[in-house]
Amino acid sequence: MSDVSIIIPARYASSRYPAKPLAMLKGANGTERSLLERSVLAARAAADGQDIAIYVATDDDRIANEATRIGAEVILTDPSCPNGTARVAQAVERANIQSDVIVNLQGDAPLTPPSFVRALIADMQADPSRQVATPILRCDAEALGNFLEDRRNGRVGATTVVKNALGDALYFSKEVLPFTGGKTIVDGVVPVFHHVGLYAYRRHALQAYVGWDIGPLETLEGLEQLRFLENGHPVRTVEVSEPGAAFWELNNPSDVPLIEGYLKRMNID
Repeated sequence: MSDVSIIIPARYASSRYPAKPLAMLKGANGTERSLLERSVLAARAAADGQDIAIYVATDDDRIANEATRIGAEVILTDPSCPNGTARVAQAVERANIQSDVIVNLQGDAPLTPPSFVRALIADMQADPSRQVATPILRCDAEALGNFLEDRRNGRVGATTVVKNALGDALYFSKEVLPFTGGKTIVDGVVPVFHHVGLYAYRRHALQAYVGWDIGPLETLEGLEQLRFLENGHPVRTVEVSEPGAAFWELNNPSDVPLIEGYLKRMNID
């Protein structure tokens, strides 16, 4: 059994974007690939020859068939799984995955640079006491502009995070936090961090997670990671950067042209 497993949770039903994992995205040279395929390719690029197992965890035969077509191993999970973390936890249990580090690579983030995944794994391996970790990316002016544009148009888009001096997350939100009074630059930097939809857990943390009730903050924000914070469980943030790269999740149909533009700009086919 590999010391690290990457699991891509992918469900068919979505209130904002049904069948999202099967959405087609054009690359730099016009090649169309499904969102799921691009997510699996991102996982394979992160593994880069290392002994890392990669799985797709889904509740739908159409997604399972697409995963099989692209040569990905599938773990079938229940439609009742309320979020990706719960789906990953169930996949770990059903497939009896014994890896020391379990990575949840969200199936809607095909632009995730391999270095982000590697940095997250390295952080977990460097500190065996770490139970949950997630990457964060300081916004540039363009990314912050995209955030604010989503909010002005009433779209629920990407997530921001604020952290304490130790590097542990204080809060995650679909609002743009912290409040800056309209300023985009404070002390020479953009003071807003984009939460990258990527997690690493120990098996014990996943087991604890599914045993907790859904709290009021998770309910209001619709953010699964808040369950850890609401139950007093630290979530370590790992600051990452990739000069020249762009990061954006596919949250709404309106994100398709934005992501396709990034694929073209980054010469990813």
